[in-house]
Amino acid sequence: MTVPSRQLPLIIVLLCGSVIALLSFGLRMNLGVYMNAISTDLGWGRGVLSFAIALQSIVWGLSTPLMGYIADRYGPAKVLAVGGLLYAGGLAVMANATVPWDATVGIGILTGFAMAMTGFPIVLSVIGRRVPPHRRTFYLGLVSSAGSSGQVILVPFGQWLLSNTSHWSVSMLVLALISGFIVPLSAAMVGGNSRAADDHSNQTFGDAAREAGTHTGFKLLVMGYFVCGAQTMFIGAHLPAYLSDLGQPEWMGATALALIGAFNIGGCIAWGRLGDRYSKKKLLALLYVLRSIAMLIFISTPITPVSVILFTSAMGLLWLGTVPLTTGIVAQVFGTKFMSTLVGITFVGHQIGSFLGIWLGGIVYDMYGTYDPIFWGGIVLGVAAGFVHFPIDERPLPRLAMEAAAAQPAR
Repeated sequence: MTVPSRQLPLIIVLLCGSVIALLSFGLRMNLGVYMNAISTDLGWGRGVLSFAIALQSIVWGLSTPLMGYIADRYGPAKVLAVGGLLYAGGLAVMANATVPWDATVGIGILTGFAMAMTGFPIVLSVIGRRVPPHRRTFYLGLVSSAGSSGQVILVPFGQWLLSNTSHWSVSMLVLALISGFIVPLSAAMVGGNSRAADDHSNQTFGDAAREAGTHTGFKLLVMGYFVCGAQTMFIGAHLPAYLSDLGQPEWMGATALALIGAFNIGGCIAWGRLGDRYSKKKLLALLYVLRSIAMLIFISTPITPVSVILFTSAMGLLWLGTVPLTTGIVAQVFGTKFMSTLVGITFVGHQIGSFLGIWLGGIVYDMYGTYDPIFWGGIVLGVAAGFVHFPIDERPLPRLAMEAAAAQPAR
């Protein structure tokens, strides 16, 4: 008999949710490490695998609101378990790929749906409903940091497998087996869609969707998340190949991604803690502008191992700090009843940006032999995102106070 997550100790729910995020995000980040090996062995240009990874991002993004609604309505554990199975299946298809269509199906479609079912919106909604409101953003940051732990642990492990197995397909099958651990871990998320302590809402889904759709700040959050996806996923998918092109040693690409993950562990926790004390929208604006400054300095100076270490360390501190802050604003403004769904809708913007950042990175490289135009585009977008967040009204909607007052027992 499965115990509902609300009856489990909080530490168990946090640990299982964190490991799911670690596996989901960490395994996905290995695709950048495998870019050269797969493309060279199968005789593909980088545009082929770039398209598959980019398609994954768009499938991931567009299906996330639907998976969020299913998790809100029927429970996150079922969604997570099926997602774990799809993840393993998608990586297994890629391991046996012989033509571009196999990559499109395995990486683009199957793992795209798997990421929507095992990613941050589903896991964080469970955590957000379980923890007290005044500490919510901190805990969201804590679990978000687990995604970066996946980069620290699984990306170097993937590089080790790639270097020490007979063929890249063998190491890909090992990663497929590892993704299957998401299935048993999902048991800790049973009942994770039950009401939070501060949730007094009687909204229908239609009412919640209309409310968010007419809220200007919600639309601006989606726009900001677009920039986040374009910047981070381009770097995650193409930085190892970029460094290899510039003559850096092969291990530097995996090391760079691992450094991003390592520093982001502290970054997510720090941004989450700051989000409980200060304006989340202002912190988001600062974060995006700092990213642009880091990217500008990186491509404007000679690329050396030292500059790579400094750049990836700085980007790590800024990497997924957007997740607890954006998720925190959604919960703060709209409440937690349809948290998975609404966060999932904002995530569509993130993944459209991811699709364009990854795909255009491959296309631009194949056309011009350089990634520089994409770096410059990311710099401009980061500055624009900084300005986009200032008009957001992050105050809780009056409806929340009215519902809380109505829920109080009469004296």
